[in-house]
Amino acid sequence: MLAFYLSGAYVVVSSKPYGRPFRKGGNGRFDRDGRQGKGKGGGFRGGNSGGGGKNQTGWYKIPHGKKYDKKWLLGALQNICSVPFKPVQYHIDHSRAHFYIDDSATANALHKCTHKITDRDGYKVSVQIISHCFLLILLKVELKPEHLEPLKQCMSKRFDGSQQALDLNNIRTDPDLVSQNIEVILNRKTNMEAVIKIIEENIPELTSLNLSNNRIHKLDDLAELVTKVPHLKTLNLSNNELKSDRELDKLKGLKLVELWLNRNPLCDLFKDQAVYISAVRERFPRLLKLDGQDLPPPIGFDVETPTTIPPCKVTNLFQFLRNHFSRYYSVYDSGDRQPLLDAYHDGASFSLTTPYSTQNPSRSSLGEYHKDSRNLKRLKDSTIRYRLLKHTRLNVVAFLNELPKTQHDIASFTVDVNTYTHTLLAFTVSGIFKEVAVDAKSRESTMAFSRVFITVPAGNTGLCIVNDQLFIRMATTEEIRRAFVAPAPTPSSSPVPTLTASQQDMLTAFSQKSGMNLEWSQK
Repeated sequence: MLAFYLSGAYVVVSSKPYGRPFRKGGNGRFDRDGRQGKGKGGGFRGGNSGGGGKNQTGWYKIPHGKKYDKKWLLGALQNICSVPFKPVQYHIDHSRAHFYIDDSATANALHKCTHKITDRDGYKVSVQIISHCFLLILLKVELKPEHLEPLKQCMSKRFDGSQQALDLNNIRTDPDLVSQNIEVILNRKTNMEAVIKIIEENIPELTSLNLSNNRIHKLDDLAELVTKVPHLKTLNLSNNELKSDRELDKLKGLKLVELWLNRNPLCDLFKDQAVYISAVRERFPRLLKLDGQDLPPPIGFDVETPTTIPPCKVTNLFQFLRNHFSRYYSVYDSGDRQPLLDAYHDGASFSLTTPYSTQNPSRSSLGEYHKDSRNLKRLKDSTIRYRLLKHTRLNVVAFLNELPKTQHDIASFTVDVNTYTHTLLAFTVSGIFKEVAVDAKSRESTMAFSRVFITVPAGNTGLCIVNDQLFIRMATTEEIRRAFVAPAPTPSSSPVPTLTASQQDMLTAFSQKSGMNLEWSQK
């Protein structure tokens, strides 16, 4: 049995994946990636060592096969191959797609197709041979049908029914499997497929899965967990060989609350822990624990369930907004704004604006904000305008984390609802805040803000921010005087007059309509 690898560079999927591609001819030689001569191995059944022998066998590859449509690629090969062929076990591994064929004559015919297919961008597809011994290594690690029952028994011993947890840590060295000369390597497609199938058929309610120490370098084969193990909450992928956080995109459908990724190369890519947490939580917004460390609880903005804003009276709407954004600003002022990640839509955008002024911004307390101001009256360069517009919730919250620490005066807030439908709510929040001094060099400054939020419904009681525009200016003398002042007078210092029954009814009705409590309604 022979195998073909499909890999390489500078390749784009054809816009006509099912048609016969334009051909510019070819001379059948290896390109520089082929390394001519390195792949000339002996025959699978003892053929000669030459590259063109009748019984030549090996492993062939084509540059960046992953980026080609499967039907287009196989069709293009079949169109120019001198003999018909049937690919077996076509699949993707890294940037390569590979499949097997059954005889050396077909292998020779396919080998002659090298450089005879040209993609839409004019790059030729090369067919390259890999050594025969490498193929034998692959065939050795493929699970045989008679291995499935011992594997199932091994997994049964490693399963904790009371916790619905399966521990497959370093399963390759399991004594029960080694004693039967069975090697389970979970970075091989067929091995992982066999494990997931056993889980699906026998423990579909599984909530915890440990796959640590299994040399896993990609997560394509784990993507089936999303549909076949839907109750999975805890996943341990520590001590593997994952090199990019983009691999996590393949598991985004999992509703994980605990994830282990430590001791993977991808962990070294992040400049600090906050960025690492943000990248992971972008994929798994419900995550509460990462690498054994507790994370701040997410704000309850569940964006997965399609819904509408609950119908309500205007007075209740303002109460609804006040409750949600009291929580928002309590997190914003806490010093760690990372939990706000769950308040924003995946495709959210954010912009910051300060007043247009000819004054030197460094002399103003707004200097910290001026450098990121997207005031279109001041900025004429479209490139800078685009750069200052923050896109995606990860970038939005990362930027918010860089802004000075603050304390907002909730009592100063005013809310103006601009648009209200069953699928969209736009409103403006205005008020006063001050920067909190964090060292001897900084000082507290009182400022005013106006913030326009455009939101969509999330869950049955939540909102999800899709657009956030923040305008900041210096507070006026009067605003500074009235800010952060305790409410006065109190009922004890201002006696409340006795009300008649009819006045009490009027007071109750006014309180319900205005949203004020009875004490403040009477004032």
